Amino acid sequence: MLIEFRVENHRSLRDEQSLTLEAAPIGEASDPRPRSALGHDKKLLPAAVIYGANASGKSNVLDALAFMRDAVIFSHRMWEPEGGTPRTAFAWGGRRNEPSLFEVTFLVAGTKYVYGFTVDDEAVQEEWLFAWPNNRKQVWFEREGDQFQFGEHLAGPNDVVEEVTRSNALFLSAAAQHGHKQLMPIFMWFDGITSVNLQSRRHSMLRWSFPSEAIFSYDNKQLLLFPELDRTTRIRQLLKAADFGIVDVKSVEIEKDYLGRTQWRTLLQHQAGDENSWLDLEEESAGTKTLFRMSPSVFRALEFGGLLLIDELESSLHPLLGLAILKMFNCPQTNPNNAQIVFTTHDTNLLGATLGEPPLRRDQIWFTEKDNEGASKLYPLTDYKPRKSENLERGYLQGRYGAIPFLGDIAWITE
Repeated sequence: MLIEFRVENHRSLRDEQSLTLEAAPIGEASDPRPRSALGHDKKLLPAAVIYGANASGKSNVLDALAFMRDAVIFSHRMWEPEGGTPRTAFAWGGRRNEPSLFEVTFLVAGTKYVYGFTVDDEAVQEEWLFAWPNNRKQVWFEREGDQFQFGEHLAGPNDVVEEVTRSNALFLSAAAQHGHKQLMPIFMWFDGITSVNLQSRRHSMLRWSFPSEAIFSYDNKQLLLFPELDRTTRIRQLLKAADFGIVDVKSVEIEKDYLGRTQWRTLLQHQAGDENSWLDLEEESAGTKTLFRMSPSVFRALEFGGLLLIDELESSLHPLLGLAILKMFNCPQTNPNNAQIVFTTHDTNLLGATLGEPPLRRDQIWFTEKDNEGASKLYPLTDYKPRKSENLERGYLQGRYGAIPFLGDIAWITE
């Protein structure tokens, strides 16, 4: 599980910003949302939401986590040897030439780890990995430029991996590609991070062999071979429960491209009276396509206990569907493997009681706001210490917590 994420000098995140999923000492002890996790003495949250005005930087928080994940997965085998790094630093002032920092604190199988690195446009400047088995700190490796120091507790082909690690690639990325067994669980934790709706120029298009519109986009081949898998059924059930009139879904092979790769078309079956008809996914409404493309990522995270990042959860979705997804992560029964979701949204219904009992704890709510120099600040609602009975939706819309657009005089719109 993710405990904390730190980032500095990434897009509008000029200064160091931190996102924590540690539960604050608020609420009732019987609240099922905070999770006890072996290896960490504080309870962790399965969900966090980031609110803010357009262009305030909330998407950049998710983008920074996605960049870190991509660097671990792809830097050794996908980044060009002489191509530098694809980081995006803060564009204004002197920070453009300074390194960018990324660090996560997380749990794997009851052990806490801290892994991070700094990069500039050309190379990895620093990289480090610390572990806390049995709550005792171990230094597994530290790197400065091309110089490495390995701790006594890191066994495996360290020297071999060091030899093949390029200046613009991460040691962890190279280690996984060369079968470093002790570091593989760390690599796989990053592999379990999935993002939805994040538009990026990075390597997301290189990971999957099948088009995003193909059914079950992240495990298409596996699920086509084994259509009885539970996740397939759950995706069908979610589409049916959304009341889109959909009763079934399938993927059909249509042709092979010039490289010999199979191309797929997704068809959704609708029931109209006594008749059923199959329609191409591209002919469906925006809401249907959004839910369909999001659902494999949701169920993949819930099934394996990964981390899901969604930018603009409410995009083309009815508020009740966004609420349903949030509840699936918050509920121990539907999320027994402690999957986590971090998402951005403008849907203030999640802050109030319009849709029933408030679905979010106060420590699950974060905001982003830009200063006069274009730098984003990330901060939690708990900084304002709102009362338990306070109407959070009204307070947010009234600007009590910041993070809303300054509209100035808009009377001219009605003139």
